[in-house]
Amino acid sequence: MVPRFLLGLRELQDELTTMQIPGLYWINCDRTVDAELLCRQCIGAQSEQARVTLIRSGAADDAPFIPLLPTALAQFSRYRLAESKAALMALTNDVTCATAPRQRLFVLLLPATQWKDFSAEQLQRWIVRMGTWLAQRQCALVVVAHGSGVGRLRGILTTQHRTLHGLAHLQWQQDRTQYLIAWWSEGGGINANLAVLMTPQAQGWQLLRDEDDDPASITPLLNDENLFYAERSVLEGAPALSDHWQLLDSNAELAQQAQLTHSATLIFALQQTQDVDMLARWVHSLRRQRGNALKIMIREMRPCLRSSDERLLLACGANIVVAHSEPLSRFLARLESVQGQRFGRHVPADVETLLTTMRPLQFKGYLPQVAFSNAVRMLIEHSLMPEGGKGILVALRPVPGLAAEQALTLCQLRRFGDVVTVAQQRLFIYLSTCRPNELETALKSIFRLPVNEIFSNRLVWSQDVQMLIEVKSLSETREESVVSSTVQSVVLPREERPASVPIRREPIGLALFDVSSEGNTP
Repeated sequence: MVPRFLLGLRELQDELTTMQIPGLYWINCDRTVDAELLCRQCIGAQSEQARVTLIRSGAADDAPFIPLLPTALAQFSRYRLAESKAALMALTNDVTCATAPRQRLFVLLLPATQWKDFSAEQLQRWIVRMGTWLAQRQCALVVVAHGSGVGRLRGILTTQHRTLHGLAHLQWQQDRTQYLIAWWSEGGGINANLAVLMTPQAQGWQLLRDEDDDPASITPLLNDENLFYAERSVLEGAPALSDHWQLLDSNAELAQQAQLTHSATLIFALQQTQDVDMLARWVHSLRRQRGNALKIMIREMRPCLRSSDERLLLACGANIVVAHSEPLSRFLARLESVQGQRFGRHVPADVETLLTTMRPLQFKGYLPQVAFSNAVRMLIEHSLMPEGGKGILVALRPVPGLAAEQALTLCQLRRFGDVVTVAQQRLFIYLSTCRPNELETALKSIFRLPVNEIFSNRLVWSQDVQMLIEVKSLSETREESVVSSTVQSVVLPREERPASVPIRREPIGLALFDVSSEGNTP
């Protein structure tokens, strides 16, 4: 019977702690003390009949380490390795001469600086040669690198998934330690892209469980690609569609359960506009913490979602948002379409920035021309809003006999982000996040009377550059009118007249040609 070797991490699944034979595994540790604790735990986890060899650097201090090693093993040996590149290159020859390398576990505990002279190609060749040697002798090797330089090793080793059976990183985070598993194979399968929290104990590393069972500290579910977690109302009263489905009573329960998932499908229900902010925070947290394999869907149960809200949810990490108008059958088809997908967009770290910048302006109605121009320019120049989809600028000229100020009284803007001003005897209306095909519907909702009876002419700008040029033109036109009136009042003052005498224009004679020699003027 071929023996199996264990890594020894307590309360972690067997598929994440078992090492196959033959097998070559690599674990990087930020701190030396963490690496030594891991090695002691690994050696102590083996059966009494196991053959184990510990290889340390020649410069290491054994005084605080050796007395803590387990002594129950029948065949346990220790060796010191010279602190040089040549010693690592000749490691297989030295081990063959010193031991009987057959069905044996080798633990290579070295500082990361001992690998500094290896280029990426040289390290790859060393791994390939070591893997061949282990396969010939049916042995397993776990390399534990620690201290300064593990970041460089980690960058090189992430491409060695064809030659390494496992790669992990024990990362110290000040108040906690995170065990990051890039991939780990134990013969029966492979697990990848996992992260768990660990705590050091006297017996070794143990899975961290808070008193309140914080979901972030619990080992995520593995192989949950086919699992569906949904808020109960998204199925419109229908029961769970299969054993792979789990229905929860609220979005809050769903968000908590989702902290344990890795690549499952999550379906949130949106009932009202007031729920968008909280839902955006949940989606953002899940996407940032659980990774890109998670599939997050949102179904609008009632007509309450603006296009700006939809963009916010997508920017926070949702895969897809399903409109309320789509029936259940269409929704299930959309659900099937996201299976196998991986989220590929970047999600900013600060959700408050997204909430602030992805929303329309927090005011509505009439604005003075300067405030109107500044508000529209600020929104159009915003980088987080999609180009060409930030809104529409409309200029409406009233019919003859109707002043622009009178037409303004017929305008009623209800949505935040929709603003209007009066300039050039026209109404300028900016409709935030409005699409061109929605313009007629929006104008019918804004004005009490038919639009064609109030206005004789309309101009529409939907491209960002066009709107910026027009807004700039509005500002310049206003400044010129102010300057012109000021110049008239200063340079050409009018004579004071009684209030009862109307001001009238007087004719001025014009000289059409020079007749000064005759002394006459026309």
